[in-house]
Amino acid sequence: MSQAEPTDGDTTGTLKDSYLYSIQNGDDRPADDDMMFGVVRRQKYGIRNIIDINYSSLSPSDDLLTEFKQRADEVGHNTAVDDVNFRERYQQQLSNFKPQRLIEEITILLEGGTDVWLVCYENTDEKFCHRDLLKEVINERIE
Repeated sequence: MSQAEPTDGDTTGTLKDSYLYSIQNGDDRPADDDMMFGVVRRQKYGIRNIIDINYSSLSPSDDLLTEFKQRADEVGHNTAVDDVNFRERYQQQLSNFKPQRLIEEITILLEGGTDVWLVCYENTDEKFCHRDLLKEVINERIE
């Protein structure tokens, strides 16, 4: 799990991220009043059981995911991120109206003191995940 902690005296909630199996296995333990947002294109493997809502518009597009997965099979996960310009393309996607509206909703929750989790399937201990970029975008709004 990675997170951005609020400073002392700050009522801003904490933005956290995790992946499905870490939560299922109890490695990450969200509080009952935390908001759990899925950021996946397709809900599978029981993710519906742990999230409050899924914002598929905050997941990479089908085209980007398909191209990324094909390239990752050839050169490895983290190398494929650069090869398909994943960061730039995903950031461009996030600049569209619907993702911006959803990011604003998450920002409002955080500013109101609610802890928010972004959840998908990727273990980010050694791999890049779109959650990393999404957290940067959200954190820029609340700073």
